[in-house]
Amino acid sequence: MTFEDLADGWVVWNEEPTKCILAYRPDVFDSTAFPAPCLPTIYLTKGQRGRRPGRDDPAPTDPWYVTLYLEPEIDHGGETYDSRAQAVEGAMDLAERFARGEVDFRELYQIPREEYLDELAALTGRTA
Repeated sequence: MTFEDLADGWVVWNEEPTKCILAYRPDVFDSTAFPAPCLPTIYLTKGQRGRRPGRDDPAPTDPWYVTLYLEPEIDHGGETYDSRAQAVEGAMDLAERFARGEVDFRELYQIPREEYLDELAALTGRTA
């Protein structure tokens, strides 16, 4: 299954058999307009993304994870799926909700960065 009809603003950044990365508006998060580490990304992985060292390949029984990151340490907690196809659908749904402004990204920050979040809200069609 591929990422056909991906939500506006989202691109496939990387796609491998056990990991896919979707990026939101890489044309904007270019370190000039927005800091590059703030590039919203959706990771789709077989097994947890932060697996312990020495275990490169996920076990066949590992679930698929879909996680939205706003920054390296800021994420929405993740969702789990039984199959890659379900995880791709989940990632596409999450990307669509984000692009429509339905993901409350301000809730993910313990210490909000208001100016940045206002600009992100404008990109996703929300009012600040």
